[in-house]
Amino acid sequence: MSTNDKTRINNEIRAAELRVIGSQGENLGVLSFAEAMKAAEAVSLDLIEISPNAVPPVAKIMDYGKFQYEQKKRESAARAKAKVSETKEVQIKVGTGDNDMRLKAKKAAEWLEEGHRVRVELFLKGRYKGMEEAFLKTRLEKFVLLIPYAYRIAEPIAKSPKGFAAILERDMKAKTEGTKPASSSSTPASDA
Repeated sequence: MSTNDKTRINNEIRAAELRVIGSQGENLGVLSFAEAMKAAEAVSLDLIEISPNAVPPVAKIMDYGKFQYEQKKRESAARAKAKVSETKEVQIKVGTGDNDMRLKAKKAAEWLEEGHRVRVELFLKGRYKGMEEAFLKTRLEKFVLLIPYAYRIAEPIAKSPKGFAAILERDMKAKTEGTKPASSSSTPASDA
């Protein structure tokens, strides 16, 4: 009946003594298993082991269906709170204008604020692939410095299949200090 979620109820409970919580939330104290079962049967409810690792284990007198419902509700609330972080991508080109770069930097800042990682890529095609590497990296660094949000470089600027790319993530430490780590962000980029 309850083998899939490993919650023991009624006769599945193996402990000789249990700390029992009554149906109204009152503490009934430490009871023998037989006494605890009698107390549950007296109110026509189940005896559910809610904390098997405690000494003695803790059991609660309540309806098992209600217990399962509350457990599922807690799990779904925990899943809703857990943010799914994904890597968003911002792509610029050598000829991208300043206004477009500011707009893309603003969008990258929004994604960072939401907790996502941002992959910033300088897309190269045709004759741009033959340009000097230092110039291309500088172009990408210039864009990264435009981002109006506290970030840290998770992966420094490096060659990618389409050009050059770096991965940014939000920097909670810098955010709480109220500083923008723009000056420190260009240091790791020069290593690549």
